[in-house]
Amino acid sequence: MKTILSAVLALAAGTAAAQTPLPMLHTQGTQWLTAEGKPATLRGTNLGNWLINEFWMMELDKVGPVDDQCKLEAAFDQRFGYAERERLMRLFRDNWITPRDWDLMRAHGLNVVRLPFIYSVIEDEKKPRTLRADAWRYLDDAIAQAHKRGMYVILDLHGAVGSQGIEHHSGCANRNEYWGTPDYQARTEWLWQQIARRYQDNATVAGYSVLNEPWGTDPDTMAAVVRKLYTTIREVDKNHVIILPGHSKNGIDAYGKPADHGMTNVAFEMHPYPGHFGWGKPGLAVHKEWLTCGPDGKGGVCEWDAKQRKLQTALFIGEMQPWAFMGLELGGQVARASFDTYAKYGWAATAWSWKVVTQQGGQGIGKWGFVTNAPTAKVPAIDFTKAPLADIENLFRSFGTQPYELHQPLQRWLTSTSPRDIHDIQDQP
Repeated sequence: MKTILSAVLALAAGTAAAQTPLPMLHTQGTQWLTAEGKPATLRGTNLGNWLINEFWMMELDKVGPVDDQCKLEAAFDQRFGYAERERLMRLFRDNWITPRDWDLMRAHGLNVVRLPFIYSVIEDEKKPRTLRADAWRYLDDAIAQAHKRGMYVILDLHGAVGSQGIEHHSGCANRNEYWGTPDYQARTEWLWQQIARRYQDNATVAGYSVLNEPWGTDPDTMAAVVRKLYTTIREVDKNHVIILPGHSKNGIDAYGKPADHGMTNVAFEMHPYPGHFGWGKPGLAVHKEWLTCGPDGKGGVCEWDAKQRKLQTALFIGEMQPWAFMGLELGGQVARASFDTYAKYGWAATAWSWKVVTQQGGQGIGKWGFVTNAPTAKVPAIDFTKAPLADIENLFRSFGTQPYELHQPLQRWLTSTSPRDIHDIQDQP
């Protein structure tokens, strides 16, 4: 495995050196385009659990009471104090994603990353509407690392102040105070203006995903709030694609046609997860039905293609998981077919997620990550409310150096020069 990993990293280094500056992207009709009007094929990954924690991605969500970022911060505050909490969070973030990861992402043929972050990475949580002293430390670094390797970045506000839903991945599970607190909405508008002002001329930034899975309210309220975010950003930034999130109940229907509301250079975002969250089970059948338009030939991706054409708006598949638990070879093929199908329709796509580690390590029949920890680098079962400080520090440092196990068929299929058609894929014996 070490030899394979070294070869992959060497390939990535050679690829990075050959990159030229990226053109600014925009959308027109249903297409993502370069500044010269050429179609842009975007396929990539999410950097989950880096700038907003999701404890299942470290298999620590069932170890003790800490299972979201708010609980982690509260435990650190109570045990060690705020200053030490901040130091520990920096230690984690400095190690979860490192240049090794960026090299490997490029070596998988990826050219875009969606960067989920919680608002408090930028805004001082103790001083509303004030930038942290290190506000741009991680976003700037991500954009610089991507630029060096010829990759785009989509900035994704995954956790707004107050939390925009009950889900743990909004930062605070079961909080959902964003929609009923006008000040939280105003602070989010302020936050996006700071981001837009800093990156308005930066072509490495492909777009702004303004609010992840804003399902804590009804679709009409969601659409109205997102339109206001659009207007707020456009006061500062006329250049970048603004990405409008869909709802769990009726998708994007509440928005209507963006152009009818004076919205330009936008894309809709949806998160299709065939095989997960009640949508069948992992396997070839559920993906084939989705990617081949269902039994009547009008469902699945065909339904969404028709919808986008009617609305004359581009689409961003912000999250998907087309390989987990299907066996490595089959999973790699289905992932390539999924990316290729989305590209055929002109959709950008980023899979969830780049890195998932576990207590046992190893890919098994396919974890949710492109990479995972090797079986020789097991994640210890740490309870953050009780573990000694030294054990927490050692865990966080280990994320930067732990040996990886790649999903080798996934990497091979994604970098193959031959496209993969879902019709041609057979179940593995």
